[in-house]
Amino acid sequence: MSAAIVLNEKMEKASEIALPESFAGINPHNLYLYVKSAQAAMRANSASVKTRSEVSGGGKKPFAQKGGGRARQGSIRAPHYTGGGIAFGPQNNRNYNQKVNKKQKKLALNFALNEHAQNGTLFVVDSIEVASGKTKDAAAMFKALNQRDTLFVKSILDEKTYLAFQNLNATFVIESNELNAYLAANYRSIVIEKAVWENLVSGAK
Repeated sequence: MSAAIVLNEKMEKASEIALPESFAGINPHNLYLYVKSAQAAMRANSASVKTRSEVSGGGKKPFAQKGGGRARQGSIRAPHYTGGGIAFGPQNNRNYNQKVNKKQKKLALNFALNEHAQNGTLFVVDSIEVASGKTKDAAAMFKALNQRDTLFVKSILDEKTYLAFQNLNATFVIESNELNAYLAANYRSIVIEKAVWENLVSGAK
């Protein structure tokens, strides 16, 4: 059975907490769907070209319909002309949103947390707080974990702790209501406050 590592104040292993049985046996496709949806929602959707009705010029017929021995033309802003409009190009009115229901979101998060537990990268601490607000103190906390990058999850994020972590590229600190499967899967380790963890576990039963 997977277990989260409980850390003491020095960020050292003190004990372990077993994950609920409901965290095991989840189909990984739930995580795939959530990550796909999250990435689609982050698309800038800024690619857009002008059609022949939007480019300037071309109001006058370039030459007479008949008598010139050439194919008839109605406008020099048609797609086959240089400087003409683009046919079937991208438009910024496209909707990339992909719906994921509440149950799938929950399953995706539980799967991601279970994966971290199996890899020994899911940690639980009593409190995540940097009272000094200094980056060096936050860096010392992160260094003690000996992880490549870490997601810190607090129940309520105070300003001092936020300021301490904001300049550390390998860390990201969030409040509990911001935790989702995409962030959990994106970081190689997660540190969760005990209060947040208890809410997650109680909601999984």
